[in-house]
Amino acid sequence: MKLRPNCKYAMLVPTSIGARITPVNGQPVHSSDLFKLQATSAETNVASISSFLGFPVKVLTNFVKGSPIAAYIKANLRSRNMEYEGPEVDQGDPWGYRHQFNIADSGFGLRGPRVHNDRAGEVGRTLNVKDFDLDRIFGEEGVQVMHLSGLIGALSEDTGNFCLELARAAKKQGTRISFDLNYRASFWKGREKELLKIFTEIASASDILIGNEEDFQLCLGVKGPEAGGKDVAAQIDGFKAMIESVKEAFPDASVFATTLREVVSVNEHLWGAIMLAGNHWEVVRPNPIRVLDRIGGGDGFVGGMLYGILKGWSPEKWVQFGWASGALATTFETDYAQPADEEMVWNIWQGNARVKR
Repeated sequence: MKLRPNCKYAMLVPTSIGARITPVNGQPVHSSDLFKLQATSAETNVASISSFLGFPVKVLTNFVKGSPIAAYIKANLRSRNMEYEGPEVDQGDPWGYRHQFNIADSGFGLRGPRVHNDRAGEVGRTLNVKDFDLDRIFGEEGVQVMHLSGLIGALSEDTGNFCLELARAAKKQGTRISFDLNYRASFWKGREKELLKIFTEIASASDILIGNEEDFQLCLGVKGPEAGGKDVAAQIDGFKAMIESVKEAFPDASVFATTLREVVSVNEHLWGAIMLAGNHWEVVRPNPIRVLDRIGGGDGFVGGMLYGILKGWSPEKWVQFGWASGALATTFETDYAQPADEEMVWNIWQGNARVKR
């Protein structure tokens, strides 16, 4: 995939970033009194692979003015080598704006994870195109790949329009667009017609489309295999047929990808991936991986795949590095992988867990 040269940023992500609190030692939320705090968003999870491995990354978001959580988030983004840009929004009264909270039990053994999203008053819902100079960002500074998420597109009427305008501006300047559909039923309730129109236009402008069987069917109306099947390896042909249908509906995109996950227990998954690049299939059949915390594994896959594209590797390596980056993410307590170097990721792909001295 040919990328735009001479850009200041390899990757740009718009996001609504918040805080995640997780009980220690895999305990449930309701029986815990000790929690770990981290900054989190699906989009920065994706960008972390590139930022930790040396590519310049920029984040577009909103912050609550004077909030200690906002200060914590900014420090976290700096620690991940990410630049950020966005307005400082007045909190208003005590019932005004704030950063979202994600309250997550990572589960253990046969006790599955439970995640509660507390997004009341979320400042990210106010993301508005008027607060950003798109001519400067995409024209003067330049971006090679912009990664959009359906989570942001569906947050509010403002964020849907924001993502549309970003896609239009990126397309105009030759920036490649990656779109992970990320369907959430609670976001779409009562807004199906509105969001279908927005998602269809963004998908039509995209170069890379990512989603699972539920995402493609419910966001774009493309028929696919039943969600949540037990034997995902047996459904590979069904996933391929779904992706072929997506390609027919959105012919301007050149890369289509989905992950394959079968849960044996909380701490053991079968993990695979399918990617269609041009007319060539790349399939990683599900392999067993050990899981510390599953949240962020799919984002890690996308981040690794996009890193391979930015590096100019062959498509075979895109999906391999994506698979391994997703597996790496599940070994961290954070939602995002923190690779020390490429070798750490490739060792996972090669099944090499030997000590490095």
